[in-house]
Amino acid sequence: MVTFSVERVSPSTTRINCPCNEKCYLVEGSHTAALLDTGSGLGDLRGFVEGITDKPIIVLVTHGHVDHASGAGQFENVYMPHADADIWKEHSDISFRKDGLEMCPFRDTIEESDFIPSLPLERFSDLRGGQRFDLGGIDIEVFDCPGHTKGSVVFLIVQERALLLGDACNSATFMQDDYSTSIEEYEESLRKLRKQVEGKYDRVYLSHGTGDGNVGLIDGVIQVCQDIKSGAVDDAPFSFRGIEGKDQYIAKAMSQFAERADGGIGNIVYNKNNIWRRKI
Repeated sequence: MVTFSVERVSPSTTRINCPCNEKCYLVEGSHTAALLDTGSGLGDLRGFVEGITDKPIIVLVTHGHVDHASGAGQFENVYMPHADADIWKEHSDISFRKDGLEMCPFRDTIEESDFIPSLPLERFSDLRGGQRFDLGGIDIEVFDCPGHTKGSVVFLIVQERALLLGDACNSATFMQDDYSTSIEEYEESLRKLRKQVEGKYDRVYLSHGTGDGNVGLIDGVIQVCQDIKSGAVDDAPFSFRGIEGKDQYIAKAMSQFAERADGGIGNIVYNKNNIWRRKI
């Protein structure tokens, strides 16, 4: 049976732990609740959320990956970056979703009926930087952060001074895919984001792991970008789902506890053929 669990992380925000260990966040204002990301689309996410809040729900999705957007089909008022249209087309396919369950600890108990049906991107409103959502005493600001995907966004929960970075910037940002930007462009995105949110947050939320991020994470990952460009990297071989990708490395060596061996903050998995901006 697919189950969820919760923890209250602030007066307005509840972290939802989804079946495959990904995190969603429910932010409640006085008249509206916003669900930030929807996990891998397993189980009755909507029913679970409606057991937490009786307010109307809007859904804001950080990017089009399977483990963030797949539960969106249960909701009516959904915003998702249309810049990730090609990614969503692939990741919403039921075969792709099933293949991705090999890393889910409960994969052997998942049944066909547990899958939330996917909807085409056209059923969702576009989401991009500059938008602001008033939930009633709590506002959510949206900022673009292309890199991990072209459409990736992050959310600032304004009054709570909390920043949800999702997968756009984390302890091991995945930048090895063909649709990821170059490291050079990603660094530019992070520098712009840092300027936009500087002094506005004291807490960082992530979509994986414990869900808690270091407040210096953006600076740390910017430094990793610089180290990649200068060659000051460990370039440890990297595999995901048991497959080692050609020319793909994690920039800084990791300890057995999934932390950087040098004690630094942030890391990047990248393709050596995609460090610099492509010339047109």
